[in-house]
Amino acid sequence: MLSGSYGAPLESISVMVPNSRLNFTEANPKVYTDMLAFSRSLGRSSIDPSLRELVNIRVSQINGCAFCLGMHTRIAREKGESEHRLYMLSAWRDALCFSELERLALELAESVTRIADGGVSDDLYERVRHVFDAEQYVDLLAMVNVINSWNRFMIGIGQKEADECAPK
Repeated sequence: MLSGSYGAPLESISVMVPNSRLNFTEANPKVYTDMLAFSRSLGRSSIDPSLRELVNIRVSQINGCAFCLGMHTRIAREKGESEHRLYMLSAWRDALCFSELERLALELAESVTRIADGGVSDDLYERVRHVFDAEQYVDLLAMVNVINSWNRFMIGIGQKEADECAPK
C-alpha cells in the first residue's frame, strides 16, 4: 500500500497501479531502491510533515503529475489537511489560509521547480533563511528535488492516476 510521505513504506508503484507503460521497479530495481532511500531519508527532516505534503502537492501541480497529486492529496487529508487549503494551494499567493512559513516554502518550491525561469533569487534565499536554518533549507531543497524526480519518473513512464476517481 502506498502510504505516508518520506519514511513510510512505498510498495511497487506500477504493481499497485498498473496504469503505466513500464514497471520501472522491475526494469531497474536499483534506481527505484535508490530513489526510495532518498525519499525515506527525508522522513528524518525537521520540516513539518504537513508542510512536506503541501510542497509535494504544489510541485506535482506545476509538473502536472496526476499520480503524485492523487497520492499526496490523499496523504495530506489523512494527516488532517483541510479540503479548503488543498483547493486553495494552486492560488496560495492570494489565499489567506497559509502561514508565512508555508508561503516561503511554497515560493522556494516553485522557484526550484521552475528553475529555468530564474531560479532562487538572493532575495528569496534571504527570506527563506530568515525562517529556516541551514539544515532545514537543505531539507527543503532535497524535498523539492525528490518530488520533482518522482514526478518526472511517473510522467516519463506514463503513470496514470490511481483508479479512485475513474468513471464506473
